[in-house]
Amino acid sequence: MIRLLRPFARAVTYTRWLHLFMAVVWPAMWLFIDQAWWTPATAAVVLGLSGLLPAMRTVEGLQARLLLLGRRRDGEAPLIVTEPSATWADRGRIVLWLEVRLVLGALVSHLTFQLPLVTLDLVQAALGGRPAGSAWLSVQGHHWWYAVLAPLPLLLMAAVGWAGGELITRIALRLLGPSPTERLAALEERTEQLLERNRIARELHDSIGHALTVAVVQAGAARAAGDPQFTDRALAAIEETGRAALEDLERVLGVLREAERPVSGRPTLADAGRLLESARASGAEVDAELSGPLESVPGPISREGYRMLQESLTNVLRHAGAVPVRVRVAADDGRLVLEVRNPLPGAIPGPGRGSGLRGIRERASLLGGRAHTGPDAGDWHVHVELPVR
Repeated sequence: MIRLLRPFARAVTYTRWLHLFMAVVWPAMWLFIDQAWWTPATAAVVLGLSGLLPAMRTVEGLQARLLLLGRRRDGEAPLIVTEPSATWADRGRIVLWLEVRLVLGALVSHLTFQLPLVTLDLVQAALGGRPAGSAWLSVQGHHWWYAVLAPLPLLLMAAVGWAGGELITRIALRLLGPSPTERLAALEERTEQLLERNRIARELHDSIGHALTVAVVQAGAARAAGDPQFTDRALAAIEETGRAALEDLERVLGVLREAERPVSGRPTLADAGRLLESARASGAEVDAELSGPLESVPGPISREGYRMLQESLTNVLRHAGAVPVRVRVAADDGRLVLEVRNPLPGAIPGPGRGSGLRGIRERASLLGGRAHTGPDAGDWHVHVELPVR
């Protein structure tokens, strides 16, 4: 019993009822003034023609959101759109919605007003009085058991109101909801947002991770060396790396604040020299070979190539320490090749610690290239190939 009464404790049940009443207010007023047979048909035609106006989708969408859906959680995708009609298919759905709402609203409204009159006639007949006769269901005779039947029309009225509200809401979700084109556009927008978040996460991981790794390695080496000159060089390297990381952090925060994206400020392979010097300052013996017109590599490929090289050198310092590193970056034959090779550390990074390597592979895949990371001939080898054109 409590489960049956639960819908009538929700405000949305009554706002849906009100929504059905509102559909027939002006046709009912028109019918009251002129009771000719053609009045309802004319009202339906006028209502259908109004659905061809683009703004009707906004008006009906706002009403349906407010009265049919009730309270919704923040961040939920809109189930009913409020943008004006953009295509004839949208206009056709609005016309169908208006006609269905008119018919269903007329039925529910008629029953809502008539069923209480039946209850009143049953009560009067049970008390020996004369029924008013205003209800469409005529009550004949005078019987005491009419009093037992009197609540049934009221219960039926409540059921009709609830069922009509549920039905009109389901119809609204079909006819006022996003069209296939709008769903596809929303999906593409959501995909772009997720890709942007992943890109920002990779940027922070590569930049801040590199800076912290260099700082830790330099600080540890300076403490072990006990040489004032070496300590000065280590502090200078930490300062330069930290400053670059702060610039990257400020740029990424600018993107998160939805400011203008400063793509031109992102480092490219033309700035690879500072990465190599940072690794050398941390104690690694870097043997670098940069060939080809790296300055002419397209911006997106050059920027992502810089991040891949940064992550590779960070992994060397983090897992292998001050070891010999061979770096080759070449731009020729319509492709960019990036290789980083170093002796295998004592412990190879396990599956749970490979987010940076996974980021390298994801970057390469998004750019239409490929990347291989793993042991090779006693070394740890990172090999990336990206199409330049």
